[in-house]
Amino acid sequence: MNSKKLLSQRHPALYFISVWEKRIRRQISWFLDQKKYTQTSTPEKLAFRVKKHQSKLIKKLGDSDMTLQYNKIDNLKIVIKRVNGIIIKPGETFSFCKTVGLPTKRKGYKLGMELSFGKARPGIGGGICQSSNLIYWLALHSPLTITERHHHSFDPFPDDGRVLPFASGATVFYNYRDLQLTNDTPWTFQINLWMTDKLLEGDIRVTEELDFAYHVFEKNHKFIKKNDGYFRTNELWRKKIAKFRSGALIAEEHITTNYGKVMYTPQQYQIDKKGPDPISNP
Repeated sequence: MNSKKLLSQRHPALYFISVWEKRIRRQISWFLDQKKYTQTSTPEKLAFRVKKHQSKLIKKLGDSDMTLQYNKIDNLKIVIKRVNGIIIKPGETFSFCKTVGLPTKRKGYKLGMELSFGKARPGIGGGICQSSNLIYWLALHSPLTITERHHHSFDPFPDDGRVLPFASGATVFYNYRDLQLTNDTPWTFQINLWMTDKLLEGDIRVTEELDFAYHVFEKNHKFIKKNDGYFRTNELWRKKIAKFRSGALIAEEHITTNYGKVMYTPQQYQIDKKGPDPISNP
């Protein structure tokens, strides 16, 4: 396992400079690109639901400070105000970072848990990735094109009641690690997020009922031991099925292959001396 640290890990000032250099590059990209980004939202829900999902708001993650979990709820409430009801018209792109903006204390964000260089630590706006995870999972069940998505390069905690495949979420870090969805269809879509006492919930809706649906699943999931480190990998796939023809298979496609470093010792693993090293997540 490569134990060398990036310069930005050794010197906090260099990390700060690196982050803002990437943010400036993204701002320039937003100014120059030809994408039409979403700008409208409505509290009125579109007629047809494509997919709904929910996730628990409070989870015990290792020995992490539970205060960060409760602060996360307040952070998610701010995100919901920005995202709920967003409309994605044909030809438009939804950008999580452009829609939500930079999390700051002035906007009401609190210290929540965020992952950096394989460790859980407090950060302003920490925990909002729960909303981007949910949106990504919803998008996988729709014909929206996922034009940008990142997953954590580290798996910090063992599974505890996981119901979705490993790495089926999307991490965001303003503004250079974004989640973007482009509408290359003739239909208009809508993202809705809301919160109950215990759950973050959401759905994707559309103007016309679709005659097909998607089923997302994983293949080739395994833990790997390489030298003194542990890694986790899988493949995400989805089936497109006909809704009104007894679920007849229309197509099957490979979505992505995930690979990340595991920060705990898995119960079962394979030994692989030739596997790739993970890419550090700044």
